[in-house]
Amino acid sequence: RYAQMSYRERIVIRIPRLPSPQLSRAQPAIDWEEKKAPKCVPANVLASAVVSPQGDVDLVATDGRRLRAKLDDDCPSLNFYRGFYLKRSKDGMICAKRDALRTRSGGYCKIARFRTLVEKK
Repeated sequence: RYAQMSYRERIVIRIPRLPSPQLSRAQPAIDWEEKKAPKCVPANVLASAVVSPQGDVDLVATDGRRLRAKLDDDCPSLNFYRGFYLKRSKDGMICAKRDALRTRSGGYCKIARFRTLVEKK
């Protein structure tokens, strides 16, 4: 007698959302400039996220770098109020034009491209 067993593994990464920075006299808002970024980033370096005023998602890496995930144009305005999820791929990377952000309510937005954010001087 032979038997066959199949195991399927599904890994989902939750990225918590940081509160939007409050404008105050003690801490002025930071102006960010967008630069070129790689098409893929390692999933294990993503620590948190901030939703930008333009509706894009700014990802904060564990080393302090910031990446802006530009979402598809046809993406509806999603509510990322409690964070969002990324489905981890076999290669451990999050890639533009392949992966998507998912809300807890089931919303889905593909990542069009990444941009590196640097502080304007």
